[in-house]
Amino acid sequence: MNYRGSCHCGKVEFDVEGTLDGALACNCSMCGRRGSLLWFVPRSALRLATPEADLATYTFNHHVIQHRFCPNCGIHTFGEGKDPAGNAMAAVNIRCLAGVDVDAVPVQHYDGRSR
Repeated sequence: MNYRGSCHCGKVEFDVEGTLDGALACNCSMCGRRGSLLWFVPRSALRLATPEADLATYTFNHHVIQHRFCPNCGIHTFGEGKDPAGNAMAAVNIRCLAGVDVDAVPVQHYDGRSR
């Protein structure tokens, strides 16, 4: 299935393709504050409809994940990094996807705070 996502103001827009069969809620210092629900897909499944220059990036801790957000409204739309096997991945904030009932998506809780 194809999903359209965006930030609040619409400056950042993207499409992502895949089967949304679950999301992850992490309690690390970043995720616990922003409250996103993350769906992990291959980075190739996410296509920006916005120029890359219109995104802002934040990294912290080990600096291996690029947290991408809108510099205008501040909404975190997705993150980018590599899985343990070295594959490029995207962590899409499903709260930014149009038409998705987030309450119907099974959520796995991850203890990122202890890592």
